[in-house]
Amino acid sequence: AYLLWGRLDNPMHGSWWWYSLDLGIHELGHYVFRPLGKFMGILGGSLLQCLVPFLSMMMFMKQRDFFAIAICFGWLSENLFDVAAYAGDARALRLVLITPGGNQGHAITHDWRYLLGTTGLLPWDTEVAGFLRTCAVVCAGICLVGGSWLLWLMARSPRREESRSSSAP
Repeated sequence: AYLLWGRLDNPMHGSWWWYSLDLGIHELGHYVFRPLGKFMGILGGSLLQCLVPFLSMMMFMKQRDFFAIAICFGWLSENLFDVAAYAGDARALRLVLITPGGNQGHAITHDWRYLLGTTGLLPWDTEVAGFLRTCAVVCAGICLVGGSWLLWLMARSPRREESRSSSAP
């Protein structure tokens, strides 16, 4: 709730811990998707950044850990807010970008300027960012509502130790 409130007030607000983790995943995505071509290599950063929380959800679904799934929706929300800020900056170019090894020898310095420019969507960078922010708010809502509901259910259910001791002779 704190992160969502901060993001609604300031799109650049975020958690240093989440940002550091997600930045590493983002940069790894460029290398993972690079064999699929230039476009996918550039998209791969933002794509992997959002895929990892989703894949984590799938893992927790197999384990039937629904609270962890709710937390992963919050993590996905943070990533979508970051990607929205990045996409929304495609024309303005105001963000300070981080590139492994600096910008030496890198022809592409802004992923979303290239991605939106290549697809002809550059004039709509703020609309793309707005769509991503809307998705982020929906994911944050799922995290908060789902997590709160699960906590409420856990608080209402009898504890295993209590139910064992009350059924003992």
